[in-house]
Amino acid sequence: MKIAFATNDLIHINAHFGWAKKLAVYDVTPDGYQFVETIEFSGDLKEDGNEDKLVPKIEALADCTIVYVSAIGGSAAARLIRKKVTPIKAKTENDEIDEVLNKLVMTLNGNPPPWLRKALQQQSNTIDQLGVVKK
Repeated sequence: MKIAFATNDLIHINAHFGWAKKLAVYDVTPDGYQFVETIEFSGDLKEDGNEDKLVPKIEALADCTIVYVSAIGGSAAARLIRKKVTPIKAKTENDEIDEVLNKLVMTLNGNPPPWLRKALQQQSNTIDQLGVVKK
């Protein structure tokens, strides 16, 4: 599954979703994780009530299961959830991406919580609907 992180420095989960200039994307499996890409956004992203700035971000996350953020507005969270992307707020802006990824790998190898099992199931159903052959 693909996981994205709103980040300013590619190390910490320290960016508000709407203001984030970078989203770091990783592929996570029970075997580990691998960096996929950094998606960058430009322009004036500061809080201004302009919901249109969210469209490219939400579209960029279409194949992600989870996005970690330091903060997110209610409207953006609702729009992500409708696209079957689960937004998760980091505990602090000091949370490191690598630490979260390591915990996710351990969780996938153990007993994932119901919300994660549901997200994984939704992703699997979407893949099936697209006709992609699963291994």
